[in-house]
Amino acid sequence: MISFSTLDIIIILTFFIAVMIVGFIPTFKKEKNAENYLLSGRKVGLILFILTNVATWYGGILGVGEFTYRYGLVSWFTQGLPYYFFAFIFAIVLAPKISKTSMFTIPEKIGSVYGEKIGLISALLIFILVSPAPYLLMIANLISLIFGIDTLPALFAGLIISIAYLFKGGYKSDLYTDALEFFIMFAGFAILFFVSSSTTGGYDFLESNLPSDHLSLTGNTSVTFLIVWFLIALWTFTDPGFHQRCYAARTPNVAKYGILISIILWAVFDFLTTSTGLFARAVLPNLNNPVLAFPLLAERVLGSGFKGIFYAALFATILSTLNSFLFLSATTISRDFIWKVKRDKSDEKLIKYTRIGLFLTGIISLLLAYSIQSVIEIWYTIGSICIPGIILLVFSSYFEKIRISKHIAIYETLAAVASSLIWLLIRTNVTLHGWLGEIEPMIIGMLFASTVHIYGLSKRKTIAL
Repeated sequence: MISFSTLDIIIILTFFIAVMIVGFIPTFKKEKNAENYLLSGRKVGLILFILTNVATWYGGILGVGEFTYRYGLVSWFTQGLPYYFFAFIFAIVLAPKISKTSMFTIPEKIGSVYGEKIGLISALLIFILVSPAPYLLMIANLISLIFGIDTLPALFAGLIISIAYLFKGGYKSDLYTDALEFFIMFAGFAILFFVSSSTTGGYDFLESNLPSDHLSLTGNTSVTFLIVWFLIALWTFTDPGFHQRCYAARTPNVAKYGILISIILWAVFDFLTTSTGLFARAVLPNLNNPVLAFPLLAERVLGSGFKGIFYAALFATILSTLNSFLFLSATTISRDFIWKVKRDKSDEKLIKYTRIGLFLTGIISLLLAYSIQSVIEIWYTIGSICIPGIILLVFSSYFEKIRISKHIAIYETLAAVASSLIWLLIRTNVTLHGWLGEIEPMIIGMLFASTVHIYGLSKRKTIAL
């Protein structure tokens, strides 16, 4: 059972108020054009780029606690290391190219190369990928836990806290709140780590009280398990948030070095979260619901006040991703759907369409979160189906030598999405034995996407000859 003192509640409410105040700061200046509203005028400097880039990467923080509790260091090996690797490649290879364009979204870039049809299809996949529903659900669950209210009003409260300031301040409000949340999330997890370490005995305590596999990088997991999680990390290349921040960066070097420095800070934060996850398993070895590993560890080792700061950190970690995904989804609706079919394409109208997109995104996310109420199910389904359909097209849109024809690009996307979905349905409804049962839908989707893309490249070379 988790209890909160009056001081804890005051600290959490103060955090919410601070987020709202910081979020509304940019509204004091009237935005004059769409670039200001959607991308902060493409003038985001290095510090702000780093703060928002790091903060928005950890929205699924409760899932990190669960994964570490269940598997130990393999959590970092699958949820940290591959993302550093792919983010490094992204920074060196893609970030400068993206920053040099005058685009607003991934579908806009894909559409400029492969045509409007594939642009619309990719826009639909991106909209699904950046669904804020999982993060809204996590915020609602925490609000319900602390304040003892039902899920539906908690969902409404979480939505208002994360979206209200975006209507007026746009992307700049997103940046400012992310910057605040960056410091809160580091402070909260640093407190939990140091208190856990000092009160238990540190590494010696972990070594004596953890299963041996928990201190092994790969544990008892299969090679297939590790490969699948490395493939899931390919999400990095199709992450609309990465692209959005590169579009908004003041210079290509800001985008490049901003991501490289972010990798170092991710490693620091991963150390804090992985360590506290291990302490949770050692201190509380028989949890029925490991999703609550972090909150229950905080309940055991933190006193009044410190616990309030830690819960503010949990909210900060999730909110930084939630408000970013809300704005990304709204931008996709406005720029990639409404703006393309309307005759009036003025900046004022694009801002208006984005605000409409925020409203629609908020309602859709609330309905999804209330209906499904399973963060893992939402993530698994979305990632497995959507990522294979666009990842190769994102790369090829920036590198002419690996481009394929427009009509084959459409076949690639449809084949990848359809094969992933079909395999997902098969795994759900049919018992598969042996190695077949270990094949994830995303692997099937990537196999089909790669096959069609290679075929497209071979046809291109044949025509050239």
